[in-house]
Amino acid sequence: MKKFILPIFIVVSLFTSCGNNQQAAQPTNQSPTQNMDTSFDRYKEAFIENLWKMYPGWASSQGYHKYDSVLVVPDDAYHQKEIAFAKQNLDSLKKFDISKLSSSNKTDFHILENALNGFIFNVNEFKDYEWNPASYNVGGTFADILQNKNESNEEKLRVLYLRMANIPAYYAAAKKMIKNPTIEHTDLGIKQNKGSVDVFKGMMLDSLRKTHMGAHESQMIEARINESAKALEEYASWLEKEVKPALKKETAKSFRIGKELYEKKFLYDIQSHYTAEEIYKKAVQRKDEIQAEMLKITKEIFNKYFPNVRIANGFTKEQTKMLIDEISKKHVKAADFQSEIEKQIPMLTQFVSDKNLLFMDPKKPLVVRKEPAYMAGVAGASMSSPGPYDKEGNSYYNVGSLANYSAEEAESYLREYNYYILQILSIHEAIPGHYAQLIYSNQSPSIVKSIFGNGAMVEGWAVYSERAMLESGFGNNEPEMWLMYYKWHLRSVCNTILDYSVHVLNMSKEEAVKFLVEDAFQQKQEAENKWKRVSLTQVQLTSYFTGYTEIYELREEMKKKLGDKFNLKEFHEKFLSYGSAPVKYIRELMLEEKAAN
Repeated sequence: MKKFILPIFIVVSLFTSCGNNQQAAQPTNQSPTQNMDTSFDRYKEAFIENLWKMYPGWASSQGYHKYDSVLVVPDDAYHQKEIAFAKQNLDSLKKFDISKLSSSNKTDFHILENALNGFIFNVNEFKDYEWNPASYNVGGTFADILQNKNESNEEKLRVLYLRMANIPAYYAAAKKMIKNPTIEHTDLGIKQNKGSVDVFKGMMLDSLRKTHMGAHESQMIEARINESAKALEEYASWLEKEVKPALKKETAKSFRIGKELYEKKFLYDIQSHYTAEEIYKKAVQRKDEIQAEMLKITKEIFNKYFPNVRIANGFTKEQTKMLIDEISKKHVKAADFQSEIEKQIPMLTQFVSDKNLLFMDPKKPLVVRKEPAYMAGVAGASMSSPGPYDKEGNSYYNVGSLANYSAEEAESYLREYNYYILQILSIHEAIPGHYAQLIYSNQSPSIVKSIFGNGAMVEGWAVYSERAMLESGFGNNEPEMWLMYYKWHLRSVCNTILDYSVHVLNMSKEEAVKFLVEDAFQQKQEAENKWKRVSLTQVQLTSYFTGYTEIYELREEMKKKLGDKFNLKEFHEKFLSYGSAPVKYIRELMLEEKAAN
């Protein structure tokens, strides 16, 4: 999973209108399309700068550090400025004749329009700033800034000293904005803000000790670091001791968002040509197809693992589960989980090169690390990639810790991420999955396509890359690897079924865990973790299967159109060259380019 979050609540108090930037006179020797593109490019440049003024934390995460010192209070006045900003720019977009824009700019136009409407939807309808205490957490942005390699520790700490000034006011506003929180998001807010304390008392104090600042300046910064850490601790304590005790399971706000909000959020977040209900139905169909393929493999190798078991009435899901459970016993030790992942990276890189699947830039660093505490609580593994303004920065493969698991929980988790699936996990998160795709995204000539990265494209590519690797012979076509691939792929499919069923169809926890264990062949600990995730997120779990479906359908369409001229490496590199745009727009661009040639 690539953690892909728009930090709506890390904000500034002022913004500058960019509504009139496209009015500049255009060169008379340009065609109407060139004139419109020139004007639109100027508008985009001004828009992005004003966007970063609105969302400086988001800017920092993308490697744009001009506004690192700015942290303002996320209050009602700010949300009104958000709406004004969005409406103003929607009006500006209306001044462009989309028919006279280039194909790339048409896509950027649609992406910007969707994002601006999404901002309004989030403020006016979704309103998670009222019910999600975890949406208030300054730790991640401070960590992003501390990891900026282009400035010295002294420079970063001086900037962060200014940014820290508003942390107490930030959390005071958070307390006022929270009106009807869910129990689940309250628990997450407690956990993650406690984890963020380490950014200040750990990362920041460590950076301070490595500087050569004078005693007075150093003491001032240390005092503010301690004040900031105290503000986080007090917010977490307020949630834990005052907010949570008042929440009763029977009367607290449900984490389920319902069909109307779900369809709208799917529209803005996923940007698919399918509706949420349509992709749910496709997932149900795909689940049945995968289970049939798994049953074929079960028949092929069952007696290899159970030579003395005779099946009288034909193979069923029960035998498939028996086989998976037996094969899953082959896994690494808990202490070796991260080191095994580190060993996989060069092996995957070599395979991609040998099979000529994709060019991988060896100069782009990938670091496997323990998942930071401020990120804990949602996913067990993730990729944190540098933004388009920090193309040379590190990509981090975050690996969840098993330290707090009981022996039984750890064994269940390790069986889920067994010898075979752990390799598929690294394909998904790293090579040629998230790590490779996001490196390509940063090279896109369109900054819009990079910073407004579409989660379904990002996750869909990672899921698609798993299939592409196995189709190319990864795992030596061992039936065990294919069985585990199908089990893993079934997870993406069942993510969609689960998310829609829980948020729209009111599936219970008991039903969800049973579904994941029996239909998706997951370990109980994994199913429990997925329940936690579906109760904390909405729509995001559909991004895997939706994006994969659209990418795979596009590939098969291109293969049919090009015949013998189809080249898999060329398809991959062309597809990735459009940044992290929605797949439906990449499809239009690729088919248009093919028609032109």
